[in-house]
Amino acid sequence: MATSTTPPRLDRRAASSTPPRAPRRVGFSQNLGRWDVKLSPYLYISPFFILFGVTGLFPLIYTAWVSMHDWHLIAGQGDFVGLENFAYVLQEPNFWKGIRNTFSIFLISTIPQLMIAIVLAALLDANLRAKTFWRMGVLLPYVVAPVAVSLIFGRLFADQTGIINTILKDIGLNPIGWHSQVFPSHVAIATMVNFRWTGYNTLILLAAMQAIPRDLYEAAVIDGASRVRQFFSITVPMLRPTIIFVVITSTIGGLQIFDEPRLFDQLGQGGPSRQWMTATMYIYEVGWGNQKSFGRAAAVAWILFLIIVIVGLVNFSLTKRIASDNASKSRKKVRR
Repeated sequence: MATSTTPPRLDRRAASSTPPRAPRRVGFSQNLGRWDVKLSPYLYISPFFILFGVTGLFPLIYTAWVSMHDWHLIAGQGDFVGLENFAYVLQEPNFWKGIRNTFSIFLISTIPQLMIAIVLAALLDANLRAKTFWRMGVLLPYVVAPVAVSLIFGRLFADQTGIINTILKDIGLNPIGWHSQVFPSHVAIATMVNFRWTGYNTLILLAAMQAIPRDLYEAAVIDGASRVRQFFSITVPMLRPTIIFVVITSTIGGLQIFDEPRLFDQLGQGGPSRQWMTATMYIYEVGWGNQKSFGRAAAVAWILFLIIVIVGLVNFSLTKRIASDNASKSRKKVRR
């Protein structure tokens, strides 16, 4: 007799009467692991934000508070004056001289610096012997203290006994008043800035060049493109994001220049008629000079901060627009 193989049916009442399983308890180590996964990324990046808040954000906010008070270097905090310090600074002729000199030195130094840095990075990216030696040699001026650079170049550009004026006399040219004329003094200070910062920007651009795929250059060689054509058609377009970064950082640093013009002569006042006094030197003169007014110095600092932000945004928008226009033109050429 055949037996049935169908499984026995469970009683619904019995199934419903069985107690539900108790939830599994999560141990302390598992909870700790979950919190570690959630919080560890924020803990890793927190030192930067803490340091920025202490050394960057708090001084910025506190400077705004100081700029609205009659704050003396010795007497300390005075009465609340609102925007009187800003109004006083904007009426000062030396303030506008400092802004003019700052922009002049910035333009003379930044544009040649970027061009020379791109060319040097392209040369260092080529097949050269002793690459490490040449790269360290390019970075060496950046390592030198700015005080030493300023003292050396101050002697080179001396009006009476400077080496440059001596050479100009030997070849039959008139000496240049590096410390008495406006534009020559700006050129001398811009030369110091270029000497220090060109190598630093060169290594940044060199690192970006080494990240460019070599297949592009091999294809260009097969098509018969020369080195110059490869540089302008491949290297420069691929360096657009890095060039934007270098332009913005050079803008921020160039508008805050202090060491080179401060040590260009022994007095450190920006010349007899303040012909090379920058905005940061004017801040030092107002805060620690004859006026000793921290409120007015803080007002100048905030005006300079707003100028740097505006110029940085303008540079970013212009370079981004130029990069997008060039990219669209290259796409049209490829489609054709």
